[in-house]
Amino acid sequence: MNTAPPSPPTGRTDDELAQQDIPSMLRFGLSFAGPQRGALFGDGAVGAAVLLDRLGVQPRAVAFLAEVVRSGGARYAAELPEPVPGDAAVALVRSWLEAAATTARGIEGDEETALWLDAVAELLGLRHVHRFRSAGR
Repeated sequence: MNTAPPSPPTGRTDDELAQQDIPSMLRFGLSFAGPQRGALFGDGAVGAAVLLDRLGVQPRAVAFLAEVVRSGGARYAAELPEPVPGDAAVALVRSWLEAAATTARGIEGDEETALWLDAVAELLGLRHVHRFRSAGR
């Protein structure tokens, strides 16, 4: 019997997560259930939160965008002049929304996209809370 404690899982750095191809993850994760969807809602959502955090996007902007996707769809949200604040963030988020719009079909697809954006907003909020608490505030 092996009594050694199990080794901790290897983690991925923010830089590694930020370098993922989020549009591809959206296309595959929204098209297929299983590992592709798990990767989208796992590493994909974390990577998206890292990227948006680096651009200074607030969690509430992403949560609001999720509601826009629920109301009008991913294609509608992709065509907005400013789906989130900031030029760099607009380009980034628009690429995600366009990828989702090519795959998301009907209300169910838009809802799945909105759920992913909700997950990104929550993770972004956790990053903000952690940074705030780490600063001793």
